[in-house]
Amino acid sequence: MPRLRRMLNDWNAQYIQSLMKQIETQSKTTLIKWVTDYSERVLLPLWLKYYPNDLRPKFAIIAARQWLSGQIKLPQAKKKILRCHDAARDAQNTPAAQAAARAIAQSASTIHSARHSIGLALYGALAVAYYTLGIEAHWEHLELCAAEECGRMLDALRSISVDDEPNPSNIDWKC
Repeated sequence: MPRLRRMLNDWNAQYIQSLMKQIETQSKTTLIKWVTDYSERVLLPLWLKYYPNDLRPKFAIIAARQWLSGQIKLPQAKKKILRCHDAARDAQNTPAAQAAARAIAQSASTIHSARHSIGLALYGALAVAYYTLGIEAHWEHLELCAAEECGRMLDALRSISVDDEPNPSNIDWKC
């Protein structure tokens, strides 16, 4: 069996660089909307196929939206996000679901730091690739599938991006 990877890790890959460049042009608010919408539409259904009764990832998405709307404070949201990270650890025998939960947790963590938004791609695209091709697939095929998913993520971000955003996220990718 090929070695399973927990996330995409080639930060120089064109599909990651394109996302990073678009992320840098947008506000934290836009990024939170993007990652929560994408996570809910693509990754949460994947998680629920494996764990239909475990709603921790769903609650993390809800908490991020509640924080964004001012309904809850960061410490309350953080508890739900940490529970989503716990769900990922609990899914260690199901790589696609585990990567989906990690992506959702990182996406929800965008409320803390805009830099976390890239976790949608690093974990989420791999979750889709594992789900689509299986864990036995060769890395080249998994990466190609993940790159295509990153393209869909980029399209989704561009579709809600604010032209000439007055408050773009100030992200230090090297921290």
